[in-house]
Amino acid sequence: MATGTGSSTDAVGRATPLAARRSRWIGQQYADITKLREIAARHDRAAARANQRASRINTRIEKLRHQATLLREKSQRVEAEVPEIEQRIKQHERDVEAATSESGGGPVGSDVTSLNYRIRKLQQKVVDHRQKARALELRAATKTQKTAELKVKVDRYVETARLAEQEGVSYRQRADRLQMVTEQDVATHLTATAAPAKFPSGDEPPGTL
Repeated sequence: MATGTGSSTDAVGRATPLAARRSRWIGQQYADITKLREIAARHDRAAARANQRASRINTRIEKLRHQATLLREKSQRVEAEVPEIEQRIKQHERDVEAATSESGGGPVGSDVTSLNYRIRKLQQKVVDHRQKARALELRAATKTQKTAELKVKVDRYVETARLAEQEGVSYRQRADRLQMVTEQDVATHLTATAAPAKFPSGDEPPGTL
C-alpha cells in the first residue's frame, strides 16, 4: 500500500513542473487575447472619432451650401431689378429729348434738369445693383470654395475611419483565433489533469506494470 502511494506521489511531483509551465503558457495566451482585444477597441474608438468628425464637417458643408444658394438667389433678385431701372432711364431720356425739342434750343427748364438728375440717380442705382450682385456672387463662390476644402477633410477622415475599422477587425479576428486555440489547450489540460483522479490512491491504471 505504501509502495503504491509513493509511486503516485512521485508521478504527481514529476508532473508538477510541466503543469506549471502549461498553466503559465495558458495565462500568457489569455493576456495576449486581452491585449489584442484592447488594441481592437482602440482602433474602433479611433474609427468612431473619425466618423464623428466627418459627420460634423458634412453638416457644416451643407450649411455653407445653403448659405451660398441663398446668396446666389439674392444676387439674382438684385440683378433682376436692373432691366426695370434701365427702362425708366430710357423713358426719362425720351422725356428729356421731347422737352428739349419743344424749347427749340432755348434755355433748359427745371423740368429737364430734374429729369437729367433722375437719370443720373438711376444710372448710379444700376451700378450699385450690379456691384451688390457681384459682391453676393463672390461671397457665394467663397463659401462654395470652402465646401470643396472641407470635402477633402471629410474624405480624409472617412479613409482614416475605414482603415481603423479594418485594423480593429483584424485584431479582433486574431483574438478570436487565439481564444479558440487557448480554449482547446485548456480543455486538453483539464482532461490530462483529471485522468489520474479516476483511480483511487495507490492503484495503478489498467495495463500498468
